[in-house]
Amino acid sequence: MTVLDDIIVGVREDLEARRAELPLEQLTERVAAVAAPRDAYAALGGPASPRTELKVISEVKRKSPSKGDLAQITDPADLARRYEKGGAAVISVLTEQRRFGGSLADLDAVRDAVDIPVLRKDFTVDEYQIWEARAHGADLVLLIVAALEDSQLRAFLDLTHRLGMNALVETHTAEEIERAVAVGARIIGVNVRNLKTLDVDRSIFASLAEKIPSEAVIIAESGVRNADDVADYAANGANAVLVGEALVIGNAPEQAVADFAAAGARAIADRGQGS
Repeated sequence: MTVLDDIIVGVREDLEARRAELPLEQLTERVAAVAAPRDAYAALGGPASPRTELKVISEVKRKSPSKGDLAQITDPADLARRYEKGGAAVISVLTEQRRFGGSLADLDAVRDAVDIPVLRKDFTVDEYQIWEARAHGADLVLLIVAALEDSQLRAFLDLTHRLGMNALVETHTAEEIERAVAVGARIIGVNVRNLKTLDVDRSIFASLAEKIPSEAVIIAESGVRNADDVADYAANGANAVLVGEALVIGNAPEQAVADFAAAGARAIADRGQGS
């Protein structure tokens, strides 16, 4: 069993417990009372926006399967506000509990604290989780191609759009990018961390990013240690980066977000001059 498979087993168990407490019919009723979602596609630099900036998705992340405990985040709302102050375009909130120490309570706290789009980052394996994300105010959900059949991927993406939300469709290979494009994904992430082994290989980003259509927003995921890594991703086609560990282990998240965005913008400008 791979790491991804093991995580999904736990995700399904926890999902069924929540579904037993709150059936889908009641959950959908709650969605009707939630404020309309924010446009994460535009916030991340959709085609209508000039792509001269590098957008930063800043993550509330307590721990990970590869590193264990990362940070004691006692006030996720305060951290999210600091991210927003630093210029983050989107806040990502991990809600998987067993391996990442997250919760829907974290999502609620962050949603109430910021005015920018919020991503519910979890391992989506059931439509219930998409309704759940919207009920808790998320504007964006994560869909991992490696965890889904094509029919599920298409159905989940369609539901996300019907609810007025967007999806970050995560890929790891050229074949997964083809699958994401085939179902109409508009925000495509290239995760340089192998979810089967947890190994990171930043060098694969450039070759995979060039396979993504220009109308899509390209997100670089994992492997960011510093501004140089951000600049490298931007130079190789990233429109945005998703950063967790490098932000939560530092003591100045606002400045780090601003520094990452600035480094990315410079790399994009240099890329444009060289084309």
